[in-house]
Amino acid sequence: MDLLSILTGGLVGFVIGLTGVGGGSLMTPMLVLGFGISPAIAVGTDLLYAAITKAGGVVFHHRQDTVDWKVAGLLASGSIPASLLTISLLGNMKNAGIDFEAIMMETLSIMLILTSFVVFIRNRLLTYLHDSLSRKNSLATVLLGYRSCLTVLSGLMLGIVVSLSSVGAGAIGSAILFLLYPRKPAISIVGTDLAHAIPLTAIAGFGHLHMGTVDLNLLGGLLVGGIPSIYLGSVIGKNMPDGILRPLIGILLLSLGLALALTL
Repeated sequence: MDLLSILTGGLVGFVIGLTGVGGGSLMTPMLVLGFGISPAIAVGTDLLYAAITKAGGVVFHHRQDTVDWKVAGLLASGSIPASLLTISLLGNMKNAGIDFEAIMMETLSIMLILTSFVVFIRNRLLTYLHDSLSRKNSLATVLLGYRSCLTVLSGLMLGIVVSLSSVGAGAIGSAILFLLYPRKPAISIVGTDLAHAIPLTAIAGFGHLHMGTVDLNLLGGLLVGGIPSIYLGSVIGKNMPDGILRPLIGILLLSLGLALALTL
């Protein structure tokens, strides 16, 4: 544990608390671009960081009865096996001397750019969905009719991309839930997404730990700096209008995604 890792954890934790954007979307690209840490180490370390820092949030949401455990279970039934399989494949590629970090970098870049678009269009998409439901639009009807299967398939996709990039369990996961369960209150979507994200990031993180792609010293520093800073950022963020925060978040994620793409 060193001062630099503590300061990094503090900075990223503050931005996470301020904006609500998940750690993977910010922490991993910062570690790769700003500190020259290998993509595999950055992803593996950040996955455990996310699992630990988000744990308290699930306890809160469970007490407030804002977690749909059935939906979280459907997501997990796809994501957990997919994560285990992905980690196994990465381990085999590492043992065979195959450059799997290039795949991780490409996935991280794509997920950051995709997340930025989700941030930009989320409100418009929700308005469209609610209008479609009120008019009984055929697309909305199809989504509702097959949403259990689509939830499992979405979990499968999340299991793969989160294990490769540490990005997606937050912004992308909640966007999928908003699409498939548009009548659920926003707080329930957030709680359910969080309840699914913790076991997914923990399992993927321990998989990376077993593979040797987690820096425990770095993780300790990030946690020491990050946990109090998340609280501080969340207090300040409550007083900032969404109309200012959302464009800034989208621009930041898009910039990070493009910067990573240029390094490939």
